[in-house]
Amino acid sequence: MKIVGIACSPRKGKSTQYALATCLQAAREAVPQTETMLIELSDMKMNGCVACGKCMKVLECGQEDDFIKMIPILSAPDLAGLVIATPVYFGSMTSLGKAFLDRCVMFRRNGFLLRNKVGGVIAVGGVRNGGQELTIQAIQAAMLVQDMLVVGEGGPTSHYGATLWSGHPEGIEQDTFGLETARNLGKRVAEVAARMHR
Repeated sequence: MKIVGIACSPRKGKSTQYALATCLQAAREAVPQTETMLIELSDMKMNGCVACGKCMKVLECGQEDDFIKMIPILSAPDLAGLVIATPVYFGSMTSLGKAFLDRCVMFRRNGFLLRNKVGGVIAVGGVRNGGQELTIQAIQAAMLVQDMLVVGEGGPTSHYGATLWSGHPEGIEQDTFGLETARNLGKRVAEVAARMHR
């Protein structure tokens, strides 16, 4: 069983990656047979969807950029969960995150390949109440279009997903509440995925 985490920050190895790594570690601890993979979109050249229509016929994209590397990962039969993590940009996800989600239309067009995969979302804001929940809901909407099973972070925090604050004077590592939501999300995604993909 594999859970893939996608970090949608243009900044490599920063707060969003840290939050996602924390989430995936909790997933492995909750369900030890879980394999995880963390992918940072900052490492990739990825354009938005141009509606060329090629993916309506085959599981391929008309654009030859780094999204092509994602196709075998996200269409693999052992994929059980997907966690999308993004910084908050003006109350929503980054342009990288939007480009990634738009390009994922190919999985819907080729037999709903993400159907029944468990989806979770992490949003990292520059301030404590900086649009994290709006951002989470936008990504959850895209997951629902894919017929994924969307979960929040479960108890005891139990809201929409993991919400973190990168503006702490000592760094995101000191956002104890936010990191708890990330750990709870990882645990929840892994536990539901394990039940669904026995």
